[in-house]
Amino acid sequence: MIRVLLADDQLLVRAGFRALLEAQPDLVVVGEADDGEQAVRLTAELRPDVVLMDIRMPRLDGLEATRRIGLDPELAAVRVVVLTTFELDEYVFEALRSGAAGFLVKDTEPADLLRAVRVAAAGDALLSPGVTRRLIGEFAARSKRPAEPAGAALTALTDREREVLALVGLGLSNDDIARRLVVSPLTAKTHVSRAMVKLGARDRAQLVVIAYESGLVRPGWLG
Repeated sequence: MIRVLLADDQLLVRAGFRALLEAQPDLVVVGEADDGEQAVRLTAELRPDVVLMDIRMPRLDGLEATRRIGLDPELAAVRVVVLTTFELDEYVFEALRSGAAGFLVKDTEPADLLRAVRVAAAGDALLSPGVTRRLIGEFAARSKRPAEPAGAALTALTDREREVLALVGLGLSNDDIARRLVVSPLTAKTHVSRAMVKLGARDRAQLVVIAYESGLVRPGWLG
């Protein structure tokens, strides 16, 4: 069973998500939180596989709650999926930097929500590569140009790992990367995993952020 925690200050939203999730044989809602502080506390107590986290909540917003969960080494296996009203919510990029596995728009199709929960629980953090990539690109394009084109943090990577990181930043899956580089999917996965370890990235979503912030992928700076 995939164990899910719901964090949203609107009771009707939580009730709708609960009804949808618990109609599935492999999903169960283990708790509900109506503010960020409660979300952090219940995550520590219940150890869910996935937290569906609204960004705008009282007492402690979803962004800070996500950051606190991401900083707790004992909660490393928990995947936080941020819920937002609009695709280009100004806080979503920061949420991904804080350790969120990805994001969903609140009015997403039920089938997409169910798929996202399962994908996040499986550890495939970048829930919707194309949409997440566009979101990150939107904010990265507005940000300051990096001081170094490739970023000092990337010096620990091999040339192949840098190449793989750039492809992750473009939203490619392991299978896509394998086809692009003419290697096996297992080899591509190994390169991604090594890049994550060397860069201290929690998951693929943070690899995408690093690819943009380091300048390895530059959506708007080259003009």
